[in-house]
Amino acid sequence: MKVCLLYEDRERAGQGTYYDPASIIQDLGLKALFSAASKELVYEDGKVMKVDNMDPFLAETMQKVMMTPLSTAEEITFRQEIVADSVKNEQLIRGLYEIGDRVLRRWDELGRGFREKMRQGNPVMRLTSEIRVLHLFTDALAEIRGLWEEPREIQSRGLTAFRDEFLAAFPKEREDNVRRILADISFYTEGLDQKDEGRDQVIRPRIVFESGLEDGLKFSSLKLEEVSSQSTKFYRRGSTMDKIQKFKNSRIPDSFSTVEEDHINEQTRQLEFEVVNYLMRRVKPLTEEFQTFFDQLKYQMGFYLGAIRLTQHMKRFAIRWCFPQVCDRKDLEFENLKEVVMGLEQRVNVIGNSCSLLQKDLLIVTGANQGGKSTFLRSIGIAQVMMQCGLPVAALSYRSGIFPRIFVHFTRREDSAMNSGRLDEELKRMNGIVEQVGEGSLILLNESFATTTEKEGSVIAYDIIRALHEAGVRILTVTHLLSFAKRIYEETKDHPESGVEFLSAERRENGTRTYRMIRHEPELTSFGLDLYDAVVGQA
Repeated sequence: MKVCLLYEDRERAGQGTYYDPASIIQDLGLKALFSAASKELVYEDGKVMKVDNMDPFLAETMQKVMMTPLSTAEEITFRQEIVADSVKNEQLIRGLYEIGDRVLRRWDELGRGFREKMRQGNPVMRLTSEIRVLHLFTDALAEIRGLWEEPREIQSRGLTAFRDEFLAAFPKEREDNVRRILADISFYTEGLDQKDEGRDQVIRPRIVFESGLEDGLKFSSLKLEEVSSQSTKFYRRGSTMDKIQKFKNSRIPDSFSTVEEDHINEQTRQLEFEVVNYLMRRVKPLTEEFQTFFDQLKYQMGFYLGAIRLTQHMKRFAIRWCFPQVCDRKDLEFENLKEVVMGLEQRVNVIGNSCSLLQKDLLIVTGANQGGKSTFLRSIGIAQVMMQCGLPVAALSYRSGIFPRIFVHFTRREDSAMNSGRLDEELKRMNGIVEQVGEGSLILLNESFATTTEKEGSVIAYDIIRALHEAGVRILTVTHLLSFAKRIYEETKDHPESGVEFLSAERRENGTRTYRMIRHEPELTSFGLDLYDAVVGQA
């Protein structure tokens, strides 16, 4: 039985993660998203009363899934449908996740892993472990079926297929058959870990064979007729009541006691082992069929539970979200797109931006300092990563192509060990990116090559970005290298087919920043004096 809720036809990703996921997480601030997805909001009377502590497993799961991009529109749509169903059926998703988590924890307590390997050399320990695991699985699977038997508004292909396949794999009839066998052999594990003191009942086996007799009193046609467990009054060995019970048993025709005869007792235990082992082979396929089921159930439900919590955190701060649409790689359109990480960290509804870039694969953003340019770039990067793992994005609408290779190149602090200067470090990172780019590449550049002079930085930026653009790589760059931006503008302003677009951070006449990006040709100033006047004026 496979879960197949992250991918329609398989359990695991068919491709690897992004190149340098650590840089993507750092530069886009994605740890805040992982954290939010792992924290549950506790409501009371419709109001958020507290935020629970982080669930490390959920945070790790969100990071793994988000850093492994989907490669087709069909895969994205498949996952989006399940996210939509999950938001409407939170209790179902939470229930499935908690069952998976509880089973794995209990399984570990029963000796999964290293201790399980140690049991391979002890058949009795192995058999008792298998019985207990089967009990665990049966109870959990029955609980899952109970969740599905409740009325649900399920529309996604993924959850519908999972429900139908599960109910077919574990119907009530199969559960009843397994439980009957477990009840019959309960004598084998019942009370193994209990001491005699405090017990008032003991489980005894009843094993009945049917056989014929040949010459010389030899058995023939031996057939297992009945196996059952019977609960009887417990008497401590050697007590008066124990002796009375033995005497009563000795008066029953065709009965005898094996307790006092060690060699017969040993043979009886071996017989019990063989009988129980034989019956367990009949139901062992259930354990084998669901051997990896609960690992995948917890992992995949963890992603969808994290998606639910992300939407709840966005709703808390009035950040609207939508499911993005896949389009041509040269198109990028969005309405009121917000930098969701900033919104979650600062607990505010941040200002959004709208943009329509059709058949454009190079975007250059310039304008006033502190005008929201880097925030704007991060909002696109975050939305792209979220779209490519099937999550909703913080916008009224969002359309973009699929880029399995996303690269980020943001300015960093100088090497603390002083092994290299900042420009040298930037060029090394860019060299690594250039070696990895290919079809379906998107590069986000934020203030790249600003660690040297404006003249030298502009030359470097022009040569690298021009070459990447001509190679078909989509580039979104925020820059204060105004000579570079002006040079590109002059070369392309009369050629609308060039695929280049220019935006600028809006600044009003009085110096006020609106934090919105507008179409505007590059200017030879970043209006840094506005900030100087503001700081000096406050002083």
